[in-house]
Amino acid sequence: MSIEATKVETASAWRTVLRAAADLVLPPVCVVCRTPIGFHGLLCGPCFAGIDFIAPPLCTRLGVPLPYDTGEPYLSAAAIAAPPVYDRARAWARYSQTMRDLIQSFKYRDRQDGLRLFTRWLVRAGSELLAEADLVVPVPLYRSRLWSRRFNQSALLARGIERHTRVPADCFVLRRTRRTASQVGLSAAQRRRNVAGAFKVSPSRAHMIAGKSIVLVDDVITTGATIELAPAS
Repeated sequence: MSIEATKVETASAWRTVLRAAADLVLPPVCVVCRTPIGFHGLLCGPCFAGIDFIAPPLCTRLGVPLPYDTGEPYLSAAAIAAPPVYDRARAWARYSQTMRDLIQSFKYRDRQDGLRLFTRWLVRAGSELLAEADLVVPVPLYRSRLWSRRFNQSALLARGIERHTRVPADCFVLRRTRRTASQVGLSAAQRRRNVAGAFKVSPSRAHMIAGKSIVLVDDVITTGATIELAPAS
């Protein structure tokens, strides 16, 4: 056995010991309900079963589920009636009660223990978009909201995607020029009015997105009002 191999085995043994010690101090629990589980950053069986994952067949543009598989790219009635300004959208799950608990804990209660799990789900859901992407850009927060929350959840997701895919992420391409009201409970028209004119491209980074394929990352997509009104240049 070589010295190098011995060092690797020793380091691995120390990591195992340290991980076991950490688990004694902070035992792994479900990200949603805090039930004890085997590993950190995962969900227990019942909470995992409560997630309504979005799976093919999907509308090519909106990413919403279709009732049957046609065997070729297909548009939903909503995408035909009101084509979005963006090329494609993808999400990993419907906004069920379990997903609401996950996202609100992450977004408002600084619970980031599920970040790696969320990132993996996003990468899987958006794999075809990310394969063609030049840059990943998170939806920005207004500075006062960022100050009070201390982090931008979309930026954390964008950085996680960058680590998983090597597609570069830039958290400063877009900036929010004014504080907007919460989108919760608003109609589609109200959502559009709420975010109208709220986003600008940073002049110093405009050259980075010209002619590029951009993936915009947000924690929730409802009507698509945010991405519809995010400036393209």
